[in-house]
Amino acid sequence: VTLQKVAALFYEFREAAAMAQGIWIPMSIGRRIDASAGQKIAGIDVQGGQAEIFAECTDNPEEFLSTAVTIDCNESLRLKVGGIVYSNLYRPLPRVVRDDAGRHDLLFPGCRRETYDFFYRNGEGHPNCYDNINGHMERRRPIIRPLNLFMNTKVEANGKLTICPPVFKAGDCIALEALVSLHIGVAACSVSKEACNG
Repeated sequence: VTLQKVAALFYEFREAAAMAQGIWIPMSIGRRIDASAGQKIAGIDVQGGQAEIFAECTDNPEEFLSTAVTIDCNESLRLKVGGIVYSNLYRPLPRVVRDDAGRHDLLFPGCRRETYDFFYRNGEGHPNCYDNINGHMERRRPIIRPLNLFMNTKVEANGKLTICPPVFKAGDCIALEALVSLHIGVAACSVSKEACNG
């Protein structure tokens, strides 16, 4: 992706850029972003790969992003522009205001050491989204069910889940508007043996 395209995207979301600096998240690394109500957060997929986000309410850490409730409230396994991500208490957290990719996953939990042990037998010392997100939040949660950005999951007629090659391209953007004040944990996915990453 060209620097000009990244600059254009930041210009489009200059209101958010004025409130916080751009944050580069290298592969297998996590960060925390604090967003106030009304602030827009633009996630730009610079290289072509998956990212995971998890959020908790600033005023009540026991209220946090719930993909299960999001599926329930939207009556869909997919997010779309105008769609809302909900908390475990059924309160709107962020709203999707732009989405170039149009395909994100609400089903898979954040990868962790046990994930790599189960599927690949290489969990020892492997970076993972569970540790990357927990490491930047104020508390350590026993499980994280994130919004998996840019991940293309196919649900087969028989219920089988298949991780397919992504439908996005480097430079695609998703933008969320925080509807309440949030602590947001972001991780660039560490999975290297599936089709979800470039």
